[in-house]
Amino acid sequence: MITHLKKLFVISIVTVLVLMPFTQLNAGDMAAPGKPGDVKAAFVLVGPVGDGGWSYMHNESRLALKKLPYVKKTAFIESVPEGESERVIMEFARKGFNLIFTTSYGYADPTLNVARRFPNVVFEHCSGFLTSENMGNYFGRSHDAMFLAGMAAGEMTETNILGIVAAHPIPEVIRNVNAWALGAQSVNPDVKVHVVWTNSWFDPPREREGAESLVAIGADVLGQDQDSPAVQQVAQRNGLYSVGYNSDMTKFAPKAHLVSAVWDWSPIVNQIAEDLHNGVWKPEAIWPGLESGVVGLSPFGKMVTEDVIAKIEAKKQEIIDGKFVVFGGELKDQDGNIVVPAGVVPTDDELLSQYYLVKGVVGSLPGGEVRYQ
Repeated sequence: MITHLKKLFVISIVTVLVLMPFTQLNAGDMAAPGKPGDVKAAFVLVGPVGDGGWSYMHNESRLALKKLPYVKKTAFIESVPEGESERVIMEFARKGFNLIFTTSYGYADPTLNVARRFPNVVFEHCSGFLTSENMGNYFGRSHDAMFLAGMAAGEMTETNILGIVAAHPIPEVIRNVNAWALGAQSVNPDVKVHVVWTNSWFDPPREREGAESLVAIGADVLGQDQDSPAVQQVAQRNGLYSVGYNSDMTKFAPKAHLVSAVWDWSPIVNQIAEDLHNGVWKPEAIWPGLESGVVGLSPFGKMVTEDVIAKIEAKKQEIIDGKFVVFGGELKDQDGNIVVPAGVVPTDDELLSQYYLVKGVVGSLPGGEVRYQ
């Protein structure tokens, strides 16, 4: 676990003024942080629970959480825009939920605002970096799983052109794009990875459009850091290969799907609830890796050979054992500048503020021009 994380690069998050009257529940109405008791957990989801990806997997953890004997109630609200999240978070706090999970990067400031008003409620924000006396955050080292999934893409391409449809150009997504490219390059140095930004977590039409634009330039393996299976479906429709994200996306494109980098939030969610129940919860920044089972890989598609699978599994074990670090140096950016010197392992602060694309990625970040190499 990582505590007191700082952010060197901060993406502006739009917050809204809450116009409704404020009424705080009495401290006796709910268990205070550190006080043993029953758990009533609520989830604020950025997408629909049927998205097949990010929100779907969070809801799966909620369903698992319900089975714990001390969890007396769970609830969720889906498809909550980030700019409207503060009102929803506050409503859950007012209704007596004592554990509230807010599951999108843009919910960070709204979560902190509500946490300050409800000191007897525990708030857990996914993918951010803010903490307070009653607010923690959690995520996982998804870049490790994305590196492994990228290896599959690099092994299966014939054109050496890969394409990835990605949501927002923020560090969490940038790390995944870079790791996917580095994984592909580790087995096929000739590959180029083209990235398309949708600026949306869940927008199937826009995701399809991005995927089709990558097909048009010759990409024969499509990847994603998005919440719907639209990219997978475009790949199958065009007779190409695909790599998924968030959940096992085999069922959406069985003829195309090589593997997915997947989430299982239950180990984190269950532990947080157990700590609250036992009165030992503390605000932390939780960021486990492959060893935890929080991040990992789905089963491989039938088209992936045993030799390729063995190579990927061996690299996975190296990462777990600490013998290989995805962003270990020497590492260069698009312009050939050394961003991580040889033999250096980036700190977590540096990873959490990553704002460059690695060499071999074709695309741009806000404020920069498209670069080709």
